[in-house]
Amino acid sequence: MLDLNDILVFARVVEAGSFTGAARLLGMPKTTVSRRIATLERELGIRLLQRTTRSLSVTDAGRLYYERSSQALRTIEDANLRLAEVRAEPSGTIRISAPVGFGSFLSGTVSGFLATYPKTMVELRLTDDRLNLVEDSIDLAFRTGILPDSTLIARKLGSTHRILCASPDYLARLGVPEAPADLAFHHCVIAGPSTTNAHWVLQGPHGEESVMVSGRFAANEMQAVIAAAIAGYGIAQLPYRMAEASITDGRLCRVLGDYTTRAGGLYAVYPSSRHLSPAVKAFIELAAERLSAAGASENENGRGTAVSS
Repeated sequence: MLDLNDILVFARVVEAGSFTGAARLLGMPKTTVSRRIATLERELGIRLLQRTTRSLSVTDAGRLYYERSSQALRTIEDANLRLAEVRAEPSGTIRISAPVGFGSFLSGTVSGFLATYPKTMVELRLTDDRLNLVEDSIDLAFRTGILPDSTLIARKLGSTHRILCASPDYLARLGVPEAPADLAFHHCVIAGPSTTNAHWVLQGPHGEESVMVSGRFAANEMQAVIAAAIAGYGIAQLPYRMAEASITDGRLCRVLGDYTTRAGGLYAVYPSSRHLSPAVKAFIELAAERLSAAGASENENGRGTAVSS
């Protein structure tokens, strides 16, 4: 019966180019390497290596056997590695990046993570800049919206949506809109380059409705849009998770509560799915659980897809 250890020894001999080199890689005596190769050839009934006192070469049959068996060995090694990762207790430091407005959600996730895994440390970097994960040594990033293709890997945790909000002062001065069409007669805070001719598409009880809006303030950075809405400049279209805290503390009120706009997916993004550390895997799972409990998850738990950096 074939012994997988003999096949592994044969593969290392081919890769090292000699019995001596293979013995060094495997940490075993050269005589043991030679004996295992002889045993494998006897079991297969064919010569895999041509050896003399001065040289070693692989036969045609040996080359074919190596190509096929090495693929199987890599599969087994990868399975062993993944099993070790599953069994390993999360430890070490993970560096996480997320939009500023996502900080309130992540702070709770970080607290739960550190309490559950006492051997871990977290360095959280909140920024609306899109960092290069490799150059900035980021292990995990949370991103929203539509993600173009790249070499990074993403797991979709759920979908984000935007809601309409305004300050209590603004609504007291200019009234509360009762239908999407009313937005055309209000000041709106525009998340974009211009204060005029913005086009908002809303999903509501009657399906999709669109309206042209304008206002006195526009910005291409969401924190500035939120600040302007709180200051009473008009009605803004805000990501729910970024507006939630301001609604809770009364600085903003939601208007047209039956209407939302889809802003794309919510993703956990990381440089590679291979050799992903147990700590990063555990943090992603915890974030997914918290989002699911909050009703934001879409049960998107499939394999990762390529996204931009």
